[in-house]
Amino acid sequence: MYLKTVSRRVVIGGTLLIWAIKFLLRPFVHIPHEWKPVVGFAPNLIGSFLLPFGACWFFQRYFRLQTPLHLSFTCCFGLLLVIINEYLQLIPVFGRTFDYLDIFSSVVGVFCGHLVFARLMILQISRVGQEA
Repeated sequence: MYLKTVSRRVVIGGTLLIWAIKFLLRPFVHIPHEWKPVVGFAPNLIGSFLLPFGACWFFQRYFRLQTPLHLSFTCCFGLLLVIINEYLQLIPVFGRTFDYLDIFSSVVGVFCGHLVFARLMILQISRVGQEA
Protein backbone atom coordinates (compact mmCIF):
# COMPACT_ATOMS: atom_id res chain seq x y z
CA MET A 1 0.00 0.00 0.00
CA TYR A 2 2.93 2.31 0.73
CA LEU A 3 4.27 2.11 -2.82
CA LYS A 4 0.86 2.78 -4.34
CA THR A 5 0.38 5.91 -2.20
CA VAL A 6 3.85 7.21 -3.00
CA SER A 7 3.36 6.39 -6.69
CA ARG A 8 0.09 8.30 -6.82
CA ARG A 9 1.70 11.38 -5.28
CA VAL A 10 4.76 11.23 -7.53
CA VAL A 11 2.68 10.78 -10.69
CA ILE A 12 0.33 13.66 -9.82
CA GLY A 13 3.21 15.95 -8.86
CA GLY A 14 5.24 15.01 -11.94
CA THR A 15 2.27 15.50 -14.25
CA LEU A 16 1.61 18.94 -12.80
CA LEU A 17 5.29 19.81 -13.26
CA ILE A 18 5.22 18.68 -16.91
CA TRP A 19 2.07 20.73 -17.54
CA ALA A 20 3.66 23.77 -15.88
CA ILE A 21 6.69 23.48 -18.16
CA LYS A 22 4.69 22.85 -21.35
CA PHE A 23 1.79 25.24 -20.84
CA LEU A 24 3.12 27.99 -18.56
CA LEU A 25 6.90 28.17 -18.77
CA ARG A 26 7.52 27.57 -22.49
CA PRO A 27 4.82 29.86 -23.93
CA PHE A 28 4.93 32.74 -21.44
CA VAL A 29 8.46 32.95 -20.00
CA HIS A 30 11.46 34.15 -21.97
CA ILE A 31 14.03 31.37 -21.83
CA PRO A 32 17.65 32.20 -22.66
CA HIS A 33 19.00 30.43 -25.73
CA GLU A 34 21.39 28.21 -23.76
CA TRP A 35 18.55 26.88 -21.56
CA LYS A 36 16.11 26.07 -24.39
CA PRO A 37 17.36 22.49 -24.90
CA VAL A 38 16.97 21.78 -21.17
CA VAL A 39 13.41 23.11 -21.14
CA GLY A 40 12.76 21.23 -24.38
CA PHE A 41 13.67 17.78 -23.12
CA ALA A 42 12.60 18.23 -19.46
CA PRO A 43 9.04 16.90 -20.06
CA ASN A 44 10.47 13.73 -21.67
CA LEU A 45 12.90 13.26 -18.80
CA ILE A 46 10.22 13.76 -16.14
CA GLY A 47 7.62 11.69 -17.98
CA SER A 48 10.02 8.79 -18.39
CA PHE A 49 10.99 9.06 -14.73
CA LEU A 50 7.32 8.59 -13.89
CA LEU A 51 6.99 5.28 -15.83
CA PRO A 52 7.50 2.82 -12.93
CA PHE A 53 5.36 4.96 -10.63
CA GLY A 54 2.54 5.14 -13.17
CA ALA A 55 2.74 1.39 -13.76
CA CYS A 56 2.46 0.80 -10.02
CA TRP A 57 -0.48 3.15 -9.62
CA PHE A 58 -2.50 2.54 -12.80
CA PHE A 59 -1.46 -0.88 -14.10
CA GLN A 60 -0.93 -2.87 -10.94
CA ARG A 61 -3.04 -5.68 -12.39
CA TYR A 62 -0.69 -6.10 -15.38
CA PHE A 63 2.70 -5.16 -13.91
CA ARG A 64 3.32 -6.83 -10.55
CA LEU A 65 6.13 -4.68 -9.22
CA GLN A 66 7.18 -6.98 -6.40
CA THR A 67 10.74 -7.88 -7.38
CA PRO A 68 13.62 -6.05 -9.08
CA LEU A 69 13.11 -8.31 -12.13
CA HIS A 70 9.48 -7.19 -12.45
CA LEU A 71 10.60 -3.57 -12.12
CA SER A 72 13.28 -4.00 -14.79
CA PHE A 73 10.79 -5.61 -17.18
CA THR A 74 8.26 -2.82 -16.62
CA CYS A 75 10.86 -0.09 -17.17
CA CYS A 76 12.22 -1.77 -20.32
CA PHE A 77 8.70 -2.18 -21.71
CA GLY A 78 7.86 1.46 -20.97
CA LEU A 79 11.12 2.65 -22.53
CA LEU A 80 10.43 0.57 -25.63
CA LEU A 81 7.04 2.25 -26.00
CA VAL A 82 8.58 5.70 -25.55
CA ILE A 83 11.20 5.00 -28.22
CA ILE A 84 8.57 3.65 -30.63
CA ASN A 85 6.53 6.78 -30.02
CA GLU A 86 9.54 8.96 -30.82
CA TYR A 87 10.25 7.09 -34.06
CA LEU A 88 6.59 7.37 -35.07
CA GLN A 89 7.13 11.12 -35.04
CA LEU A 90 9.23 10.67 -38.19
CA ILE A 91 5.98 10.10 -40.08
CA PRO A 92 4.95 13.56 -41.33
CA VAL A 93 1.21 12.88 -40.94
CA PHE A 94 1.45 13.35 -37.16
CA GLY A 95 2.96 16.84 -37.43
CA ARG A 96 5.51 16.12 -34.67
CA THR A 97 9.27 16.39 -34.63
CA PHE A 98 11.74 13.58 -34.06
CA ASP A 99 14.74 14.25 -31.83
CA TYR A 100 17.49 11.93 -30.60
CA LEU A 101 17.87 14.12 -27.52
CA ASP A 102 14.31 13.16 -26.54
CA ILE A 103 15.26 9.48 -26.71
CA PHE A 104 18.39 10.12 -24.65
CA SER A 105 16.45 12.06 -22.02
CA SER A 106 13.87 9.25 -21.92
CA VAL A 107 16.60 6.67 -21.29
CA VAL A 108 18.06 8.81 -18.49
CA GLY A 109 14.59 9.40 -17.03
CA VAL A 110 13.66 5.70 -17.00
CA PHE A 111 17.03 4.82 -15.48
CA CYS A 112 16.58 7.38 -12.68
CA GLY A 113 12.97 6.31 -12.13
CA HIS A 114 14.11 2.69 -11.90
CA LEU A 115 16.74 3.59 -9.28
CA VAL A 116 14.33 5.62 -7.15
CA PHE A 117 11.51 3.08 -7.39
CA ALA A 118 13.89 0.21 -6.55
CA ARG A 119 15.00 2.13 -3.45
CA LEU A 120 11.37 2.61 -2.44
CA MET A 121 10.74 -1.11 -2.93
CA ILE A 122 13.62 -1.86 -0.55
CA LEU A 123 12.21 0.61 1.97
CA GLN A 124 8.79 -1.03 1.75
CA ILE A 125 10.30 -4.48 2.30
CA SER A 126 12.21 -3.22 5.35
CA ARG A 127 9.03 -1.61 6.73
CA VAL A 128 7.09 -4.84 6.35
CA GLY A 129 9.94 -6.73 8.02
CA GLN A 130 9.95 -4.35 10.98
CA GLU A 131 6.19 -4.61 11.45
CA ALA A 132 6.26 -8.41 11.52
